[in-house]
Amino acid sequence: MVNKSGGGGAFKEAFSADGRQSKASQEEWERLDQTNISGICEDPQQVETCPRYIQTSTEKLVQNDHGACIVFGRDRYASRASGYGGRGDTQCASIDICVGRMGANAASYTGDDQPIWANPDFRKDAARIYISQKTDIDKNFGLCEGEVGSTPTRSGIALKADGIRLVAREGIKLITRTDSKNSQGGSVQSIQGIDIIAGNNDEDLQPMVKGSNLSVALEKLSFHVWDLAGIVVTLLKHQMTLNKEVTSHQHFSPFCDSDNEKQLTTRADPVYHAGRQTAENHLSQTMESLSNFEKNVAKFPAKYLTDKDAEYYINSRYNNTN
Repeated sequence: MVNKSGGGGAFKEAFSADGRQSKASQEEWERLDQTNISGICEDPQQVETCPRYIQTSTEKLVQNDHGACIVFGRDRYASRASGYGGRGDTQCASIDICVGRMGANAASYTGDDQPIWANPDFRKDAARIYISQKTDIDKNFGLCEGEVGSTPTRSGIALKADGIRLVAREGIKLITRTDSKNSQGGSVQSIQGIDIIAGNNDEDLQPMVKGSNLSVALEKLSFHVWDLAGIVVTLLKHQMTLNKEVTSHQHFSPFCDSDNEKQLTTRADPVYHAGRQTAENHLSQTMESLSNFEKNVAKFPAKYLTDKDAEYYINSRYNNTN
């Protein structure tokens, strides 16, 4: 626990330095002071569950008593026999920046008060930045292959934590194949892309869409749909003309009148009434629907494809991919 002349004093000094100090703040300090809370204002935390690190003879450590450690050594992802360092390879220098060994399972001692020792654990440790001159980065972190594939016996950098944020005051670039040779001196034979994989599952991995090309394709498609709407309107007009003739159509009777002239038969009433109803429906419904459809098709390119200031413009105003 923190004594009042040490850690507590530092906290009281910092608390009292607040320009908004008041009677209430003084009372708050006294409450905290009485509870003897340790670790306040970076004062030593006397109860910290941190396992001891199993160090090899070639590793150099920079660490504190609170679970933060930087290991300068050789490629190693678990026990001292793991990685290219464990195999005895050369050119496999590594820097392992780790906080929170064993993660949520961290402990300093066993039940019988024996100290707990821990190797690097790329799955359980709370957060890490790992840099290695030669490593199997995907295998060691248990990553699926994706389209890029796994990269064995190469230099690698990995970041792992509950949450990772890359924050730039200006821009961020993700660039592949900047050089013709890799860190091992081998030729880079192909251009590898960038995989974005959620859930470490690459079963349904699909290529990204190029926004500008998609805009052109959809704009041309909208023109084709516009043309198709015109074709349907023309077809409807022709069909209405035919329907009119069929509706009023009559045949000549095989019998003649007293003047020996052939007479027209009576019209078919079901066809006549159905034809008139169809003509009315075409005018009041189909033609109106086609007119609205043409208007919507005409608005589509500006709303989604061409106007960069439009609310529903489909391309990002900031982010690009090749």
